[in-house]
Amino acid sequence: MVSDEELKKAQTVEARAKSISHNVRCTECGNQSIEDSQADIAILLRKLIRDEIRAGKSDKDIYKKLEEDYGETVLYAPRFDWQTAGLWLAPFAVMGTAAGVGAYQRHRQKSNVHLMVLNLVRDIPLTPMEKQTMVELLTPPPPPRKKWWWW
Repeated sequence: MVSDEELKKAQTVEARAKSISHNVRCTECGNQSIEDSQADIAILLRKLIRDEIRAGKSDKDIYKKLEEDYGETVLYAPRFDWQTAGLWLAPFAVMGTAAGVGAYQRHRQKSNVHLMVLNLVRDIPLTPMEKQTMVELLTPPPPPRKKWWWW
């Protein structure tokens, strides 16, 4: 008969093994985790992980061993270092560039039309009163004040 303590230990080992297995890529299947794969190498890796857990190794030690034995591509999340910095930072660079281009386009759209019209009016011979009226009419209004949700 299995005691409650042994059952609890077995459940803990199984939960840790599944957690680790979901983060390890099957070297034969390529795009499947070893938890989902039925390839021979995936079955062996799952057994290796469970053996390592039973031996008292930490998750970090197990990942390190797998990376040393099978290379960095065996892990779904590569570590952050100088070689992988571009991979990790590229989404932020793309989003920042897109936000900057969008802000620049909105700025140009708001200001260029008024500047062009003001330049056209400046070249037309008008009386000072007419020029002042045209400038007042063509000057863009100040941006609306944003209301905060607590006001």
